[in-house]
Amino acid sequence: MIRLAVPSKGRLMEQTFEWFAARGLRLSRSGSEREYAGRVEGADGVQLVLLSAGEIPRELAAGRIDLGVTGTDLVREKLAGWASDLAEVAPMGFGHADLILAVPDCWRDCETLDDFASIARDFRAAHGFRLRIATKYHRLVRAWLAGHEVADYQLVDSQGATEGTVANLTAEAIADITSSGATLRANNLKILGDEPILRSQATLVASRAAMGPEMTALLAQLGLRA
Repeated sequence: MIRLAVPSKGRLMEQTFEWFAARGLRLSRSGSEREYAGRVEGADGVQLVLLSAGEIPRELAAGRIDLGVTGTDLVREKLAGWASDLAEVAPMGFGHADLILAVPDCWRDCETLDDFASIARDFRAAHGFRLRIATKYHRLVRAWLAGHEVADYQLVDSQGATEGTVANLTAEAIADITSSGATLRANNLKILGDEPILRSQATLVASRAAMGPEMTALLAQLGLRA
């Protein structure tokens, strides 16, 4: 039995159902939106589980599910050394979003990461503490900034609306996922630099431990290779 997990609600769930339907598998809920199980038509030996996209990477790594749909960003953020346990089977062409670093619009002299590093050094000297970046993506942001030799900052955890932390004076900058940038602009923030920290999209991910004849046959039915 292959346990397939997909996002449990919203547009991401709908697009996932459409993606599988276009490849001959019909996925559906078993009952109400409060139920987290579903049905699979078009393939034998597949059990559908509905989870939040954020839960799916860890459930895959723990071996409680075998195949799942989640964001590239979530796999890389939640699992250190993810590639040893998981295989990204296929990008799915929806759920696109960029993980970006954003600063206040009023920082007129801050357009590049070098500018940001200089401002961070000056901020620490002036205020006696490091410039704060609000984010939910600590692993990815820390690795990216280290790769660009930016050191004078601290990450502060954001579990709510990250874009509002600058206006609320709990951070000086943010690192967050965005698709259109509209919410950033509404909060008087601008994206720093030309390239994001990470380009993310919905991805079909498999547990390496579950790779075998059943998985190979299912992926072949979907027009994919393990």
